[in-house]
Amino acid sequence: MRTLISSAFVSLDGVVEAPGGEPGYRNSGWTFKDIEFVEAAYEIKGREQQEAAAMIMGRVSYEAFSPVWPDMAEFADYKEKPKYVVSATLTEGDLVDNWGKTTILRSLEEVAALKQTDGGPIIMHGSATLNRNLSDAGLIDRYHLLVFPVLLGAGKRLFSATDKDAQQLKLVEHEAYANGMQKNVFDVVR
Repeated sequence: MRTLISSAFVSLDGVVEAPGGEPGYRNSGWTFKDIEFVEAAYEIKGREQQEAAAMIMGRVSYEAFSPVWPDMAEFADYKEKPKYVVSATLTEGDLVDNWGKTTILRSLEEVAALKQTDGGPIIMHGSATLNRNLSDAGLIDRYHLLVFPVLLGAGKRLFSATDKDAQQLKLVEHEAYANGMQKNVFDVVR
C-alpha cells in the first residue's frame, strides 16, 4: 500500500489559506510577512520532492500550481512525476501538457484504490478541501507540517470541524527554528 502524505504550511491556529500570496484573502502571503526566512526550516520541502513518487491535489490547487510549477527550478523534481487531481468538474482539456502525466480522479474511492497500487509515497501540497476530505475518510498516512508563529483567525482550515472519533498521531520528527517556526512530522496511528 502506498503512503499518502499531506504537506502543509499552517498557522498556529490551523489556517492554510493563501500561504504564498494568492489574491482575495486579507492575510495572503502570511508565510513571508514578518517571519524571518530560515533556510533549514524548508529542508523538508526538498526531501519531499526526492522521496515522493507522485503528487495528488484538488482542482483549485492544480489550477494554481499547473501554470507555474512546471517551469520553476525549485519544483523541477516534480515535473515528470505522475500527478493525480481529484475533481468532479475538471476535464482532460483543462490539463496542461508540460507537467508530466496527469490523471483525474473523481472520488475518494478512486484515491483509496490508488493507494492500493504499487509505487512509492504520494505527496499532497495545498488542497485544503481535499485534505479535509481525505483526513475525514482516513486516507492520509502522514502529515508534514511547517507551523508558522502567526494567528490568522479566518481562513481555510487544514482539518475539518466534523464530529468524529479521535485519530491518534505519532510524532516521528520535529524541530523548532529561531524564527518560531516548527517542523512536525506525524504518522497516523492505525
